[in-house]
Amino acid sequence: MTTTTLIVRYLDDLLETDSVPDYPNALNGLQLANSGSVNRVAAAVDFSLRTVTAAADADANLLIVHHGMFWGGLQPIRGKYFDRIRALLAHDIAVYSSHLPLDRHALYGNNALLAAELGLEPSAEFARFKTISIGVAGESDVTTTELAARADAFARSHGGSARTTPIDAKRRTRAWAICTGAGASTETLNEARDRGIDTLIVGEGPHHSAVDADESGIAVIYAGHYATETLGVRALAAHVSDRFGVPWTFIEAPTGL
Repeated sequence: MTTTTLIVRYLDDLLETDSVPDYPNALNGLQLANSGSVNRVAAAVDFSLRTVTAAADADANLLIVHHGMFWGGLQPIRGKYFDRIRALLAHDIAVYSSHLPLDRHALYGNNALLAAELGLEPSAEFARFKTISIGVAGESDVTTTELAARADAFARSHGGSARTTPIDAKRRTRAWAICTGAGASTETLNEARDRGIDTLIVGEGPHHSAVDADESGIAVIYAGHYATETLGVRALAAHVSDRFGVPWTFIEAPTGL
């Protein structure tokens, strides 16, 4: 058993929580305290009643998530929102959330870990946001269909599947970039085009991203928002387990996206 404060301070330093910019609703760091001790850690992509209940069933009293308690914006604490809070307090579960700080981390981040999962080696940063870069990029020599197949196998292991823009069977990926989650934004596509990226790997994106990518000669592999963001929280919880000697559990809760 260790203290919540000790783990939170360590995570804040490791992830540079206070200095990494993010969207206002991310509210990175400790979002809900508990009575002060941790004897088991649970990790999940999303904060929901489903993941809170699973954390309680696992006897965890620290829940690490990527999309936190306030992701949907300000809400009255009633209905499902009240049920979530009541379950957390009843089981003395603290909640720690990390969005972009976790996405971009070189060791435990979603982007670096997805690259490794797909057999790719990053050599540069990608996906500029304010003062930071979120994603990774690199060079390769592999058929794009093979890369898409790897992404699909990974997505299916987390309850999803990968989709792609139209790809010729002989097409090869020589310059790639990754931005997990909702990574196929206009900004990332423009950056990919300007940097000569031929293949962009993301979680998901709007319909127009496929049209824009095709006109720019970029293949996009949509590997699933949920699947591409399972990696960071798993790695972070495993690291906390090793560092502080507490067991950990991953809560699989696919969204289908």
